[in-house]
Amino acid sequence: MLRFLARRLVTMIATALCLTVIVFFLTNLAPNLEKIAKSEAGARITDEEVASWLDKNGYARPMLIRYGEWLGVVPGWTRDEAGVTTGRCIAPNSDPALAPRFCGVLQGDWGTSTVFKAPVLDMVWRGLALTGKLMFWVMLVMVPGALVVGVLAGMREGSRTDRALSTGSILTTATPEYVSGVVFIAVFASSAVGLKWFNGSATSAMEQATFANFTLPVMTIALYGMGYIARMTRAAMTEVMTAQYIRTARLKGVSFRNVVMQHALRNALIAPFTVIMLQFPWLLNGVVIVETLFNYKGFGWTLVEAAGNNDIELLLGVSVVSVFVVLITQLISDIGYVYLNPRIRIT
Repeated sequence: MLRFLARRLVTMIATALCLTVIVFFLTNLAPNLEKIAKSEAGARITDEEVASWLDKNGYARPMLIRYGEWLGVVPGWTRDEAGVTTGRCIAPNSDPALAPRFCGVLQGDWGTSTVFKAPVLDMVWRGLALTGKLMFWVMLVMVPGALVVGVLAGMREGSRTDRALSTGSILTTATPEYVSGVVFIAVFASSAVGLKWFNGSATSAMEQATFANFTLPVMTIALYGMGYIARMTRAAMTEVMTAQYIRTARLKGVSFRNVVMQHALRNALIAPFTVIMLQFPWLLNGVVIVETLFNYKGFGWTLVEAAGNNDIELLLGVSVVSVFVVLITQLISDIGYVYLNPRIRIT
């Protein structure tokens, strides 16, 4: 197990470095840097003034050196002009002699948002905490509901229950969040229909989540993912129920309930477990539409704002967290296989 974890850790670090290099290169293309210069110095500045601003603020340095500065493995740039020393690691109105040489992601300095004028790390953690709250309630509703539907459908393949539940699962998966979300708002939060049971906005849920302001965004996301997990559970359950050891247990007189709960369910959960773990990165980045639709300013909203406003530092910070979540969930999935199926061994 330790050797496996060591190998996976090395692989995760290499993967994270490769992905962050790609994201850094794409976000720091010349047109994006020009937009930053014009947004900071003025939209009508000339090309010479753009080049001068980029040079003064360290954007004209080679790409790999700037990536090393952002990562924190290369000393931050400094510039002396008219007796004033500025640099990446030098805070405004501070003594340059006391500034650290390295100030990157590895040192906990993720930069400052050019749009919100706030530390990137603070904004990322704030959005992550809000989306984490949404994710918790979505998983609490989605996973048990999907497993129950999938098991009930797979227990008796071809029955009316199977057909009804499978049809419902297909419908929820085929309906995008922006469709179901609009329908929920129109039916349950609009005066046009008259069923004003819930709030059409989840902004107040950022401070205090209640049944009225948090139900619609939770159900919009949960229903979409529930159908996919239910279908995977149903397929796995159907396959397990036709296995030889299940038939042997039935011939020995074991009750149908015990066959399902003690023999079939554990083996049937291996495939759905993978899908469930993949929901975490999907929920982290795939709730963009729902958070925008219900005006919930979580991680997805932060991603949209960073991309829409060409906020490179914030976009890089969001990308780092996204990569980390994807790699960690994959590692947990691999380890979880061992506890679900004793025949699988990690060496």
